[in-house]
Amino acid sequence: MVRAGLTAERLTRAGAELADEVGFDQVTVSALARQFDVKVASLYSHVKSSQDLKTRIALFALAELADRVAEALAGRAGRDALAAFANAYRDYAKEHPGRYAAARLRLDPETAAASAGVRHAQMTRAILRGYDLSEPDQTHAVRMLGSVFHGYVSLETAGGFDHTPVDPQQSWAWIIDSLDALLRHQAATS
Repeated sequence: MVRAGLTAERLTRAGAELADEVGFDQVTVSALARQFDVKVASLYSHVKSSQDLKTRIALFALAELADRVAEALAGRAGRDALAAFANAYRDYAKEHPGRYAAARLRLDPETAAASAGVRHAQMTRAILRGYDLSEPDQTHAVRMLGSVFHGYVSLETAGGFDHTPVDPQQSWAWIIDSLDALLRHQAATS
């Protein structure tokens, strides 16, 4: 018998919260069963496996992050849009480390194509249209921005900047200014 109140959506949200508490790698159907004080088997009527649960959490996180980024971008262009985009990612990663890790989960092509990951790419390209980049420079820029933002956030959240006197926020602002200058320069030389 299915326990009243348990749904795939509720388990996904609980899994996302658990990921933020203990790390995305530690989220399993067994861990959720313990949290809800139910037998593992009772959850399998809602999720197929721990991998299915992780995929659901990844999709949830991608959608949540896309909504946050879209809200931050509204009405912005140029450097302001670039900074809003970057700050939304950084803030999300710091507030929801497990969900951010989930959003990095490798999805099969069909699932990825139906996910909010598509919105992320569209928003990145919308920002870059403000820099008037043509292909293949636009694709190079999408990859560069993703790499820089993810790399910085990963180092920062792992404590990589804790041992220097320079405030990480100052470095972040310097990086955004540098990326903006680079993108403007690249557009002018293309």
